[in-house]
Amino acid sequence: MRALRYVLAAAEQMSFSGAAGALGMKVSSVSRQVRNFEDAIGISLFERSTSGVRLTDAGSQLLDDIIPVLQMAEAVLQRAGAAGRVEEGTVKVGIITTLGGGFLRELIATYRQSYPGVRLVIFDGGRQDHLRAIRARQLDVAFFTGNAPLAGCDVEEFWRERVHVAMSAEHPLADSNAVDWPQLRQEQFIVSSMEPGPEVHDYIVRRIADYSTYPDVSYRQVTVETLMHMVAIGEGITLVSQGWTSMSHADLTLRPLTANEDIVPFSAVWSPSSDNPALRRFLSFARELAVKQQGRRAQ
Repeated sequence: MRALRYVLAAAEQMSFSGAAGALGMKVSSVSRQVRNFEDAIGISLFERSTSGVRLTDAGSQLLDDIIPVLQMAEAVLQRAGAAGRVEEGTVKVGIITTLGGGFLRELIATYRQSYPGVRLVIFDGGRQDHLRAIRARQLDVAFFTGNAPLAGCDVEEFWRERVHVAMSAEHPLADSNAVDWPQLRQEQFIVSSMEPGPEVHDYIVRRIADYSTYPDVSYRQVTVETLMHMVAIGEGITLVSQGWTSMSHADLTLRPLTANEDIVPFSAVWSPSSDNPALRRFLSFARELAVKQQGRRAQ
């Protein structure tokens, strides 16, 4: 490859001295490399004279054939280098929460701005579906609530969010700045049968059980977005993550739960055997963002 570049430079400059100047080399080095290449292939590529060099017919034919190959090889090397520097690539991200606001939305938005050549593909789904996809190398990373170890996966907590109660703007508790579980013991909870509805259901049952009662909670065969509209018209209340607070919903009120136990961790989960360089940079970027957010909260 190097010898071909010397040949190409000499042909373009029509002299070894011009080629040496363009390449930042000694004239003798360029001349020797070209001569060695000619000897190796058994073809004279240049007619040499005191005024410079001129391609032979064989030399012209060789360059006509080899230039497209050189250009293709350089393009391949550039793409490989870009992938190694994480200027290109794809990261497949699984989520079970909203991208309406909070850390996850900021992460996705700022990463896309910083690495426009990297394609982020977002997948909605359930915890078990995402875990299967990660283990099958069909998904690079997923974000879940909790920080417990998972077999065959790396788990790292990145941020925390306070749980909020979503209710109609006409609900008696809508005028409160915050609510606590004893105020919710007689409420009717509704959750989506789709993810993350089952997780929300289990959370409600677990937290209400701390107050020696069992909640009135039922599933609805609707998406989370439709469920929120049902809450807004007074069909029941539900729980959402803090990320929902940055979204505007007519006739819907969100109020934080006051207990420390209602601050939940969110973690990234990925396969330790993943060799995707774009994933590694994405995780590093997430760590940097998490530190920045902690700094903002501390101010």
